[in-house]
Parts: sequence; C-alpha cells; structure tokens
Amino acid sequence: MTTDRELSFTSAEHRLVGTLTLPDGPGPHPAALLLPGSGPLNRDGDHRRLRLGIQRDLAAALAAAGVASLRYDRRGVGDSSGRFLHTGFHDNVNDAQAAFAALGADPAVDARALFLVGHSEGALTATALVARGVATAGLVLLAGSGRPGAEVLRWQAARLLPSLPAPVRLLLRLTRTDLVAKVSRNHEKILGTTTDVAWVGGQRLNAKWLREFLRYDPRPDLARAHAPILAVTGGKDLQVDPADLQVVADSAGGPVETRLLPDVTHVLRRQPGPASLRAYRREVRDRVDPSVTGVVIPWITARVAELH
Repeated sequence: MTTDRELSFTSAEHRLVGTLTLPDGPGPHPAALLLPGSGPLNRDGDHRRLRLGIQRDLAAALAAAGVASLRYDRRGVGDSSGRFLHTGFHDNVNDAQAAFAALGADPAVDARALFLVGHSEGALTATALVARGVATAGLVLLAGSGRPGAEVLRWQAARLLPSLPAPVRLLLRLTRTDLVAKVSRNHEKILGTTTDVAWVGGQRLNAKWLREFLRYDPRPDLARAHAPILAVTGGKDLQVDPADLQVVADSAGGPVETRLLPDVTHVLRRQPGPASLRAYRREVRDRVDPSVTGVVIPWITARVAELH
C-alpha cells in the first residue's frame, strides 16, 4: 500500500507542485527525484497530446520496492506556476535542484539515500545537477544522450528519415530537400535569436530552451559526476543514439553500468518490427516495459543496501 501526498516548493519565485509517493512501512525511506523528458509535461510525464506516464509508472515500481519518489509539474503545466515557453534548459535544472532539496528535507525521506532518475532531457538535467555539486547516491540515465544537443538533433533527423511516411519521403526527394541540412539551418536561426520565444520556420518556439539545449554538452558534466551511474537506452530509440551509452561510460568520473535493451523505444516501451515514431500512441497504452524497471529497480535497491 503506497501513499501519495502533494509536495510543493519554490524555484525562481515560481511555485512548483508535485506528488511525493511513499512506500508502505515506516520511514525514513530512500527516495528518487523523477525528471521527465522535454516538452510541457505534467508530474506523471504526460503531454496533453500523448499520455506517456513514464514518471507515474516509475514511481509505482519504486514504491513497490520500498523507495519513495517525487515527480512534479513543470513550469506552466498542471498546478505549477510560470510559463513553459519562456523556460530554458538551465531553468529546468534550477527547478530540479529546488525539487531535490525539498525531497531531501522531507521527514519521510532518508536524505543519505537520494537518487536522480532522469528520462531523455531529464537525464541531461540530472547530469547537469550533479555537476553543480549536488550530493546523490546514484544517477539513473534513461535514454540519455552523451553529445551536444545540436549533434543529437542532427542524428535524429537522419535516423527518422526512413521512418517517415512514403509520401513525405517522396516529397523530400522531389524537392531535393536534405533534411539534416535543413535542421542545421534552423539551428543557426535559433542560435541567432535573443528572446525567450521566437518564430522560426513558421513555428512559435521555446527559443531560450533550444539555444541552451543546442549548446549543452553533457560530457564535461559527466566527468564531474563521481556518484554511480546506470545508463539505459533502448535498441530501437530513434531520438537518442544507443551508441551514446559508450560515450557516457567513457566520460563519467565515477563507476558506470550500461544496459542496451533490445526492442525498447525512446518512450521505454517494447516495439516489435521496424522502429517507428508512429507506434508511440499504441505503445503508451501499456506501462513502461518490465525490462526497464527490471534493470532500474534492482540497481537502486543494491545501492541502498550498500549505504547501510
């Protein structure tokens, strides 16, 4: 039997609100801060157009293993104040630092056994946070990249091209459009902006976040991370190169374990057949794949046992 209760905290004068999930039994409990991927996601990891539920599922799996967790609504999402489109990558790191402090200060939590569990952008957030000197018992990096954001997005463009619908691929060929080159040109336009929000390519974008993400290289921060790291990526990830697992292992300042999970996608579900983004809507009807939690949970509980 688990207990959920609201936990709020302040970051840059914004009130951020989340859910503290506590396992059954007396505390204080080891705990994890759950950090989501990019976009206007609520505490469960849901976007209004796609209910990913990644943080919700991770919280349930952790609680079943005796580990508490905190997940929260991003700025301008759910019950949290602020404006999402005006929030930068480093603002998200600041918010995560405030959340981590609030989690560690809760009397139900064992401040000596705090973990960071980040998915996608959340893995980068966790890395940047530890580089600031935040003390953690371990980092779990799920589908986390190991290279600058600009390189990641160019890799995505090249990898996604074969999975686009046939009419779109035909149009790109007929118009002689180099998708990777087009993405690179958009990057130049974004890097030339100075406002938090800007119109680029006919879209209103979170320019501040994109500028900071494009420039962010996690490798120097990984080198400052001396806590144990578990890095997990799916073999069918179309948004982060699975080869970045080795980059993380080579860059980290402390012990690293890596796991490549066959047939698992960027949204941490299993996908049979050719890798495709179009299958996400069907996949997210299921919970996070057991192969993911089956690696993450034993790794965290083993670290907890070492602390005692």
